[in-house]
Amino acid sequence: MADILVIGGGAAGMTAALFAARGGAKVTLLEQNEKLGKKVYISGKGRCNLTNDCDRDTFLSQVPRNPRFLYGALSFFSPQDMMALLEGAGCPVTVQRGRRVFPATEKASDVTKALASLMASAGVKIRLNTAVKALEIEDGRVTGVRTAAGDMIPADAVILCTGGFSYPATGSTGDGYRFAKEAGHTVLSPSPVLVGLETAEDWPRALQGLSLKNVTLTLSKGKKTLYTELGEMLFTHFGISGPLVLEASCHLPEDLKEASLRIDLKPGLTPEQLDARLLRDFAASGKKQLRTELNSLLPSRLADLFPRLCGLPDTLACSQITGEQRRRLGEMLKALPLTVRAPRPIAEAIVTRGGVSVKEVEPGTLRSRILPNLYFAGELLDVDAHTGGYNLQIAWSTGALSGASAAEDTLSSL
Repeated sequence: MADILVIGGGAAGMTAALFAARGGAKVTLLEQNEKLGKKVYISGKGRCNLTNDCDRDTFLSQVPRNPRFLYGALSFFSPQDMMALLEGAGCPVTVQRGRRVFPATEKASDVTKALASLMASAGVKIRLNTAVKALEIEDGRVTGVRTAAGDMIPADAVILCTGGFSYPATGSTGDGYRFAKEAGHTVLSPSPVLVGLETAEDWPRALQGLSLKNVTLTLSKGKKTLYTELGEMLFTHFGISGPLVLEASCHLPEDLKEASLRIDLKPGLTPEQLDARLLRDFAASGKKQLRTELNSLLPSRLADLFPRLCGLPDTLACSQITGEQRRRLGEMLKALPLTVRAPRPIAEAIVTRGGVSVKEVEPGTLRSRILPNLYFAGELLDVDAHTGGYNLQIAWSTGALSGASAAEDTLSSL
Protein backbone atom coordinates (compact mmCIF):
# COMPACT_ATOMS: atom_id res chain seq x y z
CA MET A 1 0.00 0.00 0.00
CA ALA A 2 1.30 3.43 -0.95
CA ASP A 3 2.07 5.98 1.76
CA ILE A 4 0.88 9.47 0.79
CA LEU A 5 1.43 12.58 2.89
CA VAL A 6 -0.89 15.55 2.53
CA ILE A 7 0.59 18.76 3.89
CA GLY A 8 -2.12 21.17 5.05
CA GLY A 9 -5.59 20.51 6.44
CA GLY A 10 -7.55 23.23 4.70
CA ALA A 11 -10.12 22.84 1.93
CA ALA A 12 -7.68 21.43 -0.62
CA GLY A 13 -5.90 19.23 1.90
CA MET A 14 -9.09 17.62 3.18
CA THR A 15 -10.34 16.62 -0.28
CA ALA A 16 -6.83 15.54 -1.33
CA ALA A 17 -6.58 13.23 1.67
CA LEU A 18 -10.10 11.89 1.15
CA PHE A 19 -9.65 11.06 -2.54
CA ALA A 20 -6.17 9.61 -2.05
CA ALA A 21 -7.55 7.28 0.61
CA ARG A 22 -10.53 6.37 -1.53
CA GLY A 23 -8.02 5.54 -4.26
CA GLY A 24 -6.51 2.84 -2.06
CA ALA A 25 -3.54 4.66 -0.54
CA LYS A 26 -2.48 4.88 3.08
CA VAL A 27 -2.87 8.58 3.80
CA THR A 28 -1.59 10.82 6.57
CA LEU A 29 -2.65 14.46 6.71
CA LEU A 30 -0.31 16.84 8.54
CA GLU A 31 -1.82 20.08 9.85
CA GLN A 32 0.13 22.64 11.86
CA ASN A 33 -2.97 24.08 13.57
CA GLU A 34 -4.93 22.56 16.42
CA LYS A 35 -7.89 21.84 14.13
CA LEU A 36 -8.72 21.31 10.47
CA GLY A 37 -10.15 23.87 8.09
CA LYS A 38 -9.38 27.09 9.95
CA LYS A 39 -9.85 29.20 6.84
CA VAL A 40 -13.03 27.30 5.96
CA TYR A 41 -14.41 28.28 9.37
CA ILE A 42 -14.17 32.00 8.57
CA SER A 43 -15.25 31.86 4.92
CA GLY A 44 -18.46 33.66 4.08
CA LYS A 45 -18.32 35.32 7.53
CA GLY A 46 -18.73 31.93 9.11
CA ARG A 47 -21.53 30.84 6.77
CA CYS A 48 -19.15 29.21 4.25
CA ASN A 49 -19.99 30.02 0.64
CA LEU A 50 -18.60 26.63 -0.31
CA THR A 51 -19.17 26.63 -4.08
CA ASN A 52 -21.28 28.03 -6.91
CA ASP A 53 -23.95 25.91 -8.58
CA CYS A 54 -22.99 26.67 -12.17
CA ASP A 55 -21.65 24.79 -15.18
CA ARG A 56 -17.97 24.53 -16.01
CA ASP A 57 -17.85 27.27 -18.67
CA THR A 58 -19.68 29.73 -16.42
CA PHE A 59 -17.30 28.83 -13.61
CA LEU A 60 -14.20 29.39 -15.74
CA SER A 61 -15.52 32.80 -16.84
CA GLN A 62 -15.14 33.84 -13.18
CA VAL A 63 -11.46 32.86 -13.06
CA PRO A 64 -9.26 35.75 -14.25
CA ARG A 65 -5.99 33.90 -13.64
CA ASN A 66 -5.13 30.75 -15.64
CA PRO A 67 -8.70 29.46 -16.08
CA ARG A 68 -7.83 26.81 -18.71
CA PHE A 69 -5.52 25.12 -16.21
CA LEU A 70 -8.59 24.22 -14.12
CA TYR A 71 -10.45 22.42 -16.91
CA GLY A 72 -9.26 18.98 -15.80
CA ALA A 73 -9.86 19.54 -12.09
CA LEU A 74 -13.40 20.86 -12.59
CA SER A 75 -14.17 18.04 -15.00
CA PHE A 76 -12.99 15.53 -12.40
CA PHE A 77 -14.81 17.11 -9.44
CA SER A 78 -17.47 19.71 -10.22
CA PRO A 79 -19.46 22.05 -7.95
CA GLN A 80 -22.36 19.62 -8.21
CA ASP A 81 -20.06 16.77 -7.13
CA MET A 82 -19.07 18.78 -4.06
CA MET A 83 -22.70 19.47 -3.21
CA ALA A 84 -23.52 15.75 -3.54
CA LEU A 85 -20.50 14.78 -1.43
CA LEU A 86 -21.66 16.95 1.46
CA GLU A 87 -25.30 15.91 1.11
CA GLY A 88 -24.23 12.28 1.27
CA ALA A 89 -22.22 13.01 4.42
CA GLY A 90 -25.25 14.44 6.21
CA CYS A 91 -24.53 18.10 5.49
CA PRO A 92 -27.41 19.41 3.33
CA VAL A 93 -26.73 22.50 1.24
CA THR A 94 -28.80 25.40 -0.02
CA VAL A 95 -28.45 27.52 -3.17
CA GLN A 96 -28.92 31.24 -2.64
CA ARG A 97 -28.72 34.46 -4.66
CA GLY A 98 -26.13 34.35 -7.42
CA ARG A 99 -26.13 30.52 -7.33
CA ARG A 100 -23.96 30.71 -4.22
CA VAL A 101 -24.04 27.49 -2.22
CA PHE A 102 -24.01 27.34 1.59
CA PRO A 103 -24.53 24.58 4.14
CA ALA A 104 -28.23 24.58 5.00
CA THR A 105 -27.36 25.37 8.61
CA GLU A 106 -25.19 28.29 7.42
CA LYS A 107 -22.48 27.05 9.76
CA ALA A 108 -19.04 26.63 8.20
CA SER A 109 -18.11 24.17 10.93
CA ASP A 110 -20.63 21.68 9.53
CA VAL A 111 -18.70 21.51 6.25
CA THR A 112 -15.46 20.68 8.03
CA LYS A 113 -17.21 18.16 10.29
CA ALA A 114 -18.67 16.39 7.25
CA LEU A 115 -15.28 16.17 5.55
CA ALA A 116 -13.61 15.01 8.74
CA SER A 117 -16.20 12.26 9.04
CA LEU A 118 -15.62 11.19 5.43
CA MET A 119 -11.86 11.11 5.95
CA ALA A 120 -12.24 9.03 9.09
CA SER A 121 -14.42 6.53 7.22
CA ALA A 122 -11.81 6.34 4.45
CA GLY A 123 -9.03 5.63 6.96
CA VAL A 124 -7.13 8.92 6.76
CA LYS A 125 -4.75 9.45 9.67
CA ILE A 126 -4.78 13.06 10.83
CA ARG A 127 -1.91 14.60 12.78
CA LEU A 128 -2.71 18.03 14.17
CA ASN A 129 -0.17 20.47 15.65
CA THR A 130 2.39 19.07 13.24
CA ALA A 131 4.32 21.69 11.29
CA VAL A 132 6.44 20.62 8.32
CA LYS A 133 9.89 22.18 8.10
CA ALA A 134 11.11 20.79 4.77
CA LEU A 135 10.65 18.24 2.03
CA GLU A 136 13.12 15.39 1.92
CA ILE A 137 14.34 14.96 -1.68
CA GLU A 138 16.69 12.28 -2.97
CA ASP A 139 17.59 11.24 -6.52
CA GLY A 140 14.92 13.42 -8.10
CA ARG A 141 12.06 12.22 -5.91
CA VAL A 142 10.40 13.30 -2.68
CA THR A 143 11.07 10.70 -0.03
CA GLY A 144 9.10 12.32 2.77
CA VAL A 145 9.07 15.38 5.01
CA ARG A 146 10.88 16.62 8.07
CA THR A 147 8.74 18.17 10.78
CA ALA A 148 9.55 21.18 12.94
CA ALA A 149 10.03 18.71 15.81
CA GLY A 150 12.78 17.00 13.82
CA ASP A 151 10.89 13.86 12.84
CA MET A 152 11.40 12.35 9.40
CA ILE A 153 8.14 10.98 7.96
CA PRO A 154 8.70 8.84 4.85
CA ALA A 155 6.27 8.84 1.92
CA ASP A 156 5.84 7.46 -1.58
CA ALA A 157 4.20 10.75 -2.63
CA VAL A 158 3.53 14.19 -1.13
CA ILE A 159 0.67 16.57 -1.89
CA LEU A 160 1.28 20.21 -0.97
CA CYS A 161 -1.92 22.01 0.11
CA THR A 162 -0.45 24.70 2.31
CA GLY A 163 -2.39 27.72 1.02
CA GLY A 164 -1.07 31.19 0.28
CA PHE A 165 -0.38 34.25 2.44
CA SER A 166 -3.96 35.48 2.96
CA TYR A 167 -5.34 35.31 6.50
CA PRO A 168 -1.99 34.35 8.11
CA ALA A 169 -3.74 33.83 11.47
CA THR A 170 -5.24 30.66 9.97
CA GLY A 171 -1.79 29.24 9.29
CA SER A 172 -1.33 30.50 5.72
CA THR A 173 2.23 31.64 6.23
CA GLY A 174 3.66 30.89 2.79
CA ASP A 175 5.65 27.79 3.78
CA GLY A 176 4.43 25.98 0.66
CA TYR A 177 6.13 28.54 -1.56
CA ARG A 178 9.45 27.73 0.12
CA PHE A 179 8.87 23.99 -0.24
CA ALA A 180 8.06 24.45 -3.94
CA LYS A 181 11.19 26.54 -4.55
CA GLU A 182 13.35 23.96 -2.78
CA ALA A 183 11.86 21.36 -5.12
CA GLY A 184 12.98 23.44 -8.11
CA HIS A 185 9.65 25.08 -8.95
CA THR A 186 9.12 28.64 -10.11
CA VAL A 187 7.00 30.63 -7.67
CA LEU A 188 5.40 33.78 -8.99
CA SER A 189 5.55 36.59 -6.46
CA PRO A 190 2.45 36.43 -4.22
CA SER A 191 0.17 39.48 -4.19
CA PRO A 192 -3.25 40.26 -2.68
CA VAL A 193 -6.51 39.85 -4.59
CA LEU A 194 -10.12 40.01 -3.47
CA VAL A 195 -9.02 42.92 -1.30
CA GLY A 196 -9.97 46.54 -0.68
CA LEU A 197 -8.21 49.34 -2.56
CA GLU A 198 -6.51 52.39 -1.12
CA THR A 199 -7.27 55.56 -3.07
CA ALA A 200 -5.10 58.60 -3.69
CA GLU A 201 -8.13 60.82 -3.09
CA ASP A 202 -9.10 61.67 0.51
CA TRP A 203 -12.82 62.22 -0.02
CA PRO A 204 -13.82 58.51 0.19
CA ARG A 205 -12.64 58.53 3.80
CA ALA A 206 -15.18 61.24 4.60
CA LEU A 207 -17.86 58.77 3.47
CA GLN A 208 -16.57 55.86 5.57
CA GLY A 209 -19.30 53.26 6.08
CA LEU A 210 -21.47 54.46 3.18
CA SER A 211 -22.56 51.66 0.85
CA LEU A 212 -23.56 52.29 -2.75
CA LYS A 213 -25.94 49.83 -4.40
CA ASN A 214 -26.74 49.38 -8.08
CA VAL A 215 -23.72 51.31 -9.31
CA THR A 216 -21.29 50.29 -12.04
CA LEU A 217 -17.57 50.19 -11.26
CA THR A 218 -15.14 50.23 -14.17
CA LEU A 219 -11.38 49.59 -14.02
CA SER A 220 -9.32 50.68 -17.01
CA LYS A 221 -5.71 50.67 -18.13
CA GLY A 222 -5.34 53.53 -20.53
CA LYS A 223 -8.18 53.12 -23.00
CA LYS A 224 -8.58 49.38 -22.29
CA THR A 225 -11.37 48.28 -19.96
CA LEU A 226 -10.13 45.57 -17.59
CA TYR A 227 -13.29 45.16 -15.52
CA THR A 228 -16.80 46.60 -15.43
CA GLU A 229 -19.74 45.35 -13.39
CA LEU A 230 -22.97 46.45 -11.72
CA GLY A 231 -23.32 45.87 -8.01
CA GLU A 232 -22.44 47.17 -4.56
CA MET A 233 -19.40 48.91 -3.10
CA LEU A 234 -18.39 50.54 0.15
CA PHE A 235 -16.40 53.60 1.22
CA THR A 236 -13.88 52.94 3.99
CA HIS A 237 -11.21 54.62 6.11
CA PHE A 238 -8.59 53.70 3.48
CA GLY A 239 -10.59 54.14 0.27
CA ILE A 240 -13.06 51.63 -1.16
CA SER A 241 -14.12 48.02 -0.63
CA GLY A 242 -17.23 45.86 -1.07
CA PRO A 243 -18.12 43.18 -3.66
CA LEU A 244 -17.40 45.24 -6.79
CA VAL A 245 -14.06 46.46 -5.48
CA LEU A 246 -12.95 43.00 -4.38
CA GLU A 247 -13.63 41.65 -7.87
CA ALA A 248 -11.96 44.63 -9.52
CA SER A 249 -8.83 43.91 -7.46
CA CYS A 250 -8.50 40.61 -9.37
CA HIS A 251 -7.92 42.63 -12.55
CA LEU A 252 -5.45 45.27 -11.34
CA PRO A 253 -2.52 45.77 -13.72
CA GLU A 254 0.98 45.55 -12.30
CA ASP A 255 1.62 49.18 -13.19
CA LEU A 256 -0.92 51.12 -11.16
CA LYS A 257 0.18 54.39 -12.82
CA GLU A 258 -1.86 53.34 -15.84
CA ALA A 259 -4.89 52.20 -13.83
CA SER A 260 -8.03 54.28 -13.34
CA LEU A 261 -11.40 53.68 -11.72
CA ARG A 262 -14.73 55.31 -12.37
CA ILE A 263 -18.12 54.90 -10.75
CA ASP A 264 -21.33 55.23 -12.71
CA LEU A 265 -23.73 56.39 -10.01
CA LYS A 266 -26.74 56.27 -12.36
CA PRO A 267 -26.20 53.24 -14.63
CA GLY A 268 -29.93 53.00 -15.40
CA LEU A 269 -29.91 56.35 -17.22
CA THR A 270 -28.14 57.29 -20.44
CA PRO A 271 -26.19 60.57 -20.38
CA GLU A 272 -29.01 62.17 -22.40
CA GLN A 273 -31.71 60.90 -20.03
CA LEU A 274 -29.73 62.04 -17.01
CA ASP A 275 -29.19 65.52 -18.47
CA ALA A 276 -32.91 65.82 -19.20
CA ARG A 277 -33.72 64.85 -15.62
CA LEU A 278 -31.24 67.34 -14.18
CA LEU A 279 -32.63 70.09 -16.39
CA ARG A 280 -36.18 69.30 -15.30
CA ASP A 281 -35.33 68.98 -11.60
CA PHE A 282 -33.27 72.16 -11.47
CA ALA A 283 -35.96 74.16 -13.25
CA ALA A 284 -38.51 73.03 -10.65
CA SER A 285 -36.23 73.61 -7.66
CA GLY A 286 -35.64 77.35 -7.93
CA LYS A 287 -33.58 78.69 -5.04
CA LYS A 288 -33.09 75.25 -3.44
CA GLN A 289 -29.40 74.50 -2.93
CA LEU A 290 -27.82 72.02 -5.31
CA ARG A 291 -26.65 69.68 -2.56
CA THR A 292 -30.21 69.50 -1.22
CA GLU A 293 -31.63 68.73 -4.66
CA LEU A 294 -29.03 66.00 -5.19
CA ASN A 295 -30.61 64.05 -2.30
CA SER A 296 -33.15 62.80 -4.83
CA LEU A 297 -30.32 61.22 -6.84
CA LEU A 298 -27.71 60.25 -4.25
CA PRO A 299 -27.38 59.15 -0.61
CA SER A 300 -27.43 62.29 1.55
CA ARG A 301 -23.78 62.09 2.65
CA LEU A 302 -22.58 61.80 -0.93
CA ALA A 303 -25.08 64.47 -2.06
CA ASP A 304 -23.58 66.92 0.46
CA LEU A 305 -20.08 66.26 -0.85
CA PHE A 306 -20.85 65.98 -4.54
CA PRO A 307 -20.87 69.68 -5.55
CA ARG A 308 -17.30 70.05 -4.27
CA LEU A 309 -16.23 66.94 -6.21
CA CYS A 310 -17.55 68.70 -9.31
CA GLY A 311 -15.74 71.93 -8.43
CA LEU A 312 -18.98 73.78 -7.59
CA PRO A 313 -19.88 75.87 -4.51
CA ASP A 314 -21.72 74.04 -1.70
CA THR A 315 -24.40 76.71 -1.55
CA LEU A 316 -25.02 77.02 -5.29
CA ALA A 317 -28.74 77.45 -5.98
CA CYS A 318 -30.34 75.26 -8.64
CA SER A 319 -31.63 78.34 -10.44
CA GLN A 320 -28.06 79.61 -10.86
CA ILE A 321 -26.64 76.47 -12.47
CA THR A 322 -25.35 77.05 -15.98
CA GLY A 323 -25.58 74.60 -18.84
CA GLU A 324 -21.86 73.88 -18.55
CA GLN A 325 -22.16 73.21 -14.82
CA ARG A 326 -25.10 70.89 -15.43
CA ARG A 327 -23.10 68.95 -18.01
CA ARG A 328 -20.23 68.71 -15.51
CA LEU A 329 -22.59 67.26 -12.90
CA GLY A 330 -23.90 64.75 -15.43
CA GLU A 331 -20.40 63.67 -16.41
CA MET A 332 -19.39 63.13 -12.79
CA LEU A 333 -22.58 61.22 -11.99
CA LYS A 334 -21.83 58.87 -14.90
CA ALA A 335 -18.07 58.61 -14.35
CA LEU A 336 -16.89 59.62 -10.87
CA PRO A 337 -13.12 59.11 -11.02
CA LEU A 338 -10.87 57.47 -8.44
CA THR A 339 -7.17 56.72 -8.42
CA VAL A 340 -5.85 53.43 -6.99
CA ARG A 341 -2.85 54.05 -4.79
CA ALA A 342 -2.39 50.41 -3.73
CA PRO A 343 -4.29 47.28 -2.81
CA ARG A 344 -4.62 46.64 0.91
CA PRO A 345 -1.98 44.38 2.53
CA ILE A 346 -1.95 40.71 1.65
CA ALA A 347 -2.88 39.80 5.24
CA GLU A 348 -6.31 41.36 4.55
CA ALA A 349 -6.81 39.63 1.20
CA ILE A 350 -9.32 36.82 0.83
CA VAL A 351 -7.07 35.09 -1.71
CA THR A 352 -3.41 35.20 -2.73
CA ARG A 353 -2.50 35.71 -6.39
CA GLY A 354 0.73 34.16 -7.59
CA GLY A 355 2.31 30.95 -6.36
CA VAL A 356 3.53 27.82 -8.09
CA SER A 357 3.67 28.33 -11.86
CA VAL A 358 1.00 26.22 -13.53
CA LYS A 359 3.37 25.70 -16.45
CA GLU A 360 5.32 23.35 -14.19
CA VAL A 361 2.29 21.32 -13.06
CA GLU A 362 0.38 18.78 -15.16
CA PRO A 363 -3.22 20.04 -15.37
CA GLY A 364 -4.70 16.56 -15.80
CA THR A 365 -3.09 15.16 -12.63
CA LEU A 366 -1.68 18.17 -10.72
CA ARG A 367 1.63 16.31 -10.60
CA SER A 368 4.87 18.26 -10.63
CA ARG A 369 6.67 18.28 -13.97
CA ILE A 370 9.93 18.46 -11.97
CA LEU A 371 9.51 15.81 -9.25
CA PRO A 372 7.31 12.89 -10.36
CA ASN A 373 5.81 12.15 -6.95
CA LEU A 374 5.05 15.70 -5.80
CA TYR A 375 1.54 17.17 -6.28
CA PHE A 376 -0.03 20.57 -5.71
CA ALA A 377 -3.55 21.76 -4.87
CA GLY A 378 -5.44 24.85 -3.74
CA GLU A 379 -4.30 28.41 -3.26
CA LEU A 380 -0.63 27.43 -3.49
CA LEU A 381 -1.13 27.31 -7.27
CA ASP A 382 -1.14 30.47 -9.39
CA VAL A 383 -4.91 30.44 -9.91
CA ASP A 384 -7.57 32.71 -8.40
CA ALA A 385 -11.19 33.65 -9.00
CA HIS A 386 -13.92 36.12 -8.16
CA THR A 387 -16.07 35.90 -5.03
CA GLY A 388 -19.09 33.63 -5.05
CA GLY A 389 -17.74 30.27 -3.91
CA TYR A 390 -15.34 29.87 -6.83
CA ASN A 391 -12.09 29.91 -4.87
CA LEU A 392 -13.23 27.27 -2.40
CA GLN A 393 -14.40 25.10 -5.27
CA ILE A 394 -10.97 25.46 -6.88
CA ALA A 395 -9.54 24.11 -3.62
CA TRP A 396 -12.04 21.22 -3.48
CA SER A 397 -11.51 20.31 -7.15
CA THR A 398 -7.72 20.54 -7.23
CA GLY A 399 -7.55 18.69 -3.93
CA ALA A 400 -9.75 15.86 -5.21
CA LEU A 401 -7.82 15.51 -8.48
CA SER A 402 -4.38 15.65 -6.83
CA GLY A 403 -5.39 13.03 -4.24
CA ALA A 404 -6.88 10.64 -6.78
CA SER A 405 -3.90 11.13 -9.12
CA ALA A 406 -1.32 10.56 -6.37
CA ALA A 407 -3.02 7.33 -5.32
CA GLU A 408 -3.35 6.01 -8.86
CA ASP A 409 0.19 6.94 -9.91
CA THR A 410 1.83 5.65 -6.75
CA LEU A 411 -0.07 2.35 -6.57
CA SER A 412 0.61 1.62 -10.22
CA SER A 413 4.36 2.10 -9.67
CA LEU A 414 4.61 -0.32 -6.73
